[in-house]
Amino acid sequence: MGLKSFMEGGIASIVAGCSTHPLDLIKVRMQLQGEQPLHFNLQPALAFHHSSSSSPALSAIQLPQLQVVKTGPISVGMKILQTEGVSALFSGVSATVLRQTLYSTTRMGLYEVFKQKWSEPNSGNFPLSRKIAAGLLAGGIGAAVGNPADVAMVRMQADGRLPVSERRNYKGVVDAITKMSREEGIASLWRGSSLTVNRAMIVTASQLASYDQIKEAILDHGTMSDGIGTHVTASFAAGFVAAVASNPVDVIKTRVMNMKVQPGMAPPYCGALDCALKTIRSEGPMALYKGFIPTISRQGPFTVVLFVTLEQVRKILKDF
Repeated sequence: MGLKSFMEGGIASIVAGCSTHPLDLIKVRMQLQGEQPLHFNLQPALAFHHSSSSSPALSAIQLPQLQVVKTGPISVGMKILQTEGVSALFSGVSATVLRQTLYSTTRMGLYEVFKQKWSEPNSGNFPLSRKIAAGLLAGGIGAAVGNPADVAMVRMQADGRLPVSERRNYKGVVDAITKMSREEGIASLWRGSSLTVNRAMIVTASQLASYDQIKEAILDHGTMSDGIGTHVTASFAAGFVAAVASNPVDVIKTRVMNMKVQPGMAPPYCGALDCALKTIRSEGPMALYKGFIPTISRQGPFTVVLFVTLEQVRKILKDF
């Protein structure tokens, strides 16, 4: 049962991840909207003509404010299609496959293992508190395993929004991981890992526990039979719960993973808390829910495809 649960969860996660990848890419682009450069280079005229007599004039000079045009998911998607082409919607899909293979296979498999171990021996009941605990633990371990692929995926998805001269131009997930290791050190593969782990714990606990709990409630009340209708209803509700719970952490995770650290210069963000404070200070608290529409638009279908596929794979593999 243990190995099979990992296989079932991995297959379902890869199918769900690939089928909803464009929505995830749009979400990442929206989460990076409004991110301001944290330092400015002074023009030579300002740098070399400073004196006490010119101080009043200099003090009157205002640095130009960057105007950020905030657009919705449809506008972002159309802009990607117009400027980068259809294939850009699948930027980083190789990283998605690797991420789902590492992260989701681990979390889905471990959750089922914990479910078997922690269920009441006589009744088979698996209380909600244990579901949440199993989700938290499984999600955290899975995220730690899959973080390098997560960093690569975020960077590959965000690359197209950068000026051509600043793009990383990774050829694939292996190239991304190799270049990050060589240019930024092995530790860069786990950049934002605390955020990834926190997000994964929240997502897994809310998603898997909600799905099981809602599915059980539907079956217990006889509202629907154990079929596609029940699976779709329970999974979409679980996706909504997971999106609401995880979006703030997801925004911070995206920004920390995507930041560029210049040699000899302080990083734009010193950590998760610093990123959160700077984001709220410059863009307001609702910035933590940037990309929520594509998040729920992606999380809903992702969770539906995940659990419907999982239930079908279980049926196929039940005799193995």
